[in-house]
Amino acid sequence: MTTNDQAPASFAVHIPDAELEPEPLDPAQIVSGEPVVTGKVLWESADGTQIRGIWQITPGVVTDTEANELFVVVSGRATVAVEGGATLRIGPGDACVLREGDRTTWTVHETLRKAYHISL
Repeated sequence: MTTNDQAPASFAVHIPDAELEPEPLDPAQIVSGEPVVTGKVLWESADGTQIRGIWQITPGVVTDTEANELFVVVSGRATVAVEGGATLRIGPGDACVLREGDRTTWTVHETLRKAYHISL
C-alpha cells in the first residue's frame, strides 16, 4: 500500500492475478450462504479520504451501507439491490457508482472481483 499527499507513483497491477488478503465480514451482514471477502488497498491518501484497491467476494447474499464509490467488475456476477432505488445487475466490464449511505443487498452469483475508488 502507498500512502502520501500526492498522486501515487505510476504502477500497473494485473487485477485477475493479484493476491488478496482476508477481510472478515461482520456476521450481521450475511443474509445467506458463506461468502468470503478478500481485498487489497493499492493506494490511500494521507488523510484517508481516497482509497483505491481490489475487492473480491464469493457467492452468497450480504447487506452493506455504501461509501461514495466507483468500481469496475473484472470477473464474476452479482445483483445489487439498492434500498429504495435500482437493482443493478453487474458483471465483467461493468462500471458501477454507489452513493454514500446507499443501503444495499448484494446477491453474488459467481465470485466477483472489482477494482474500486472510494471517496470518504
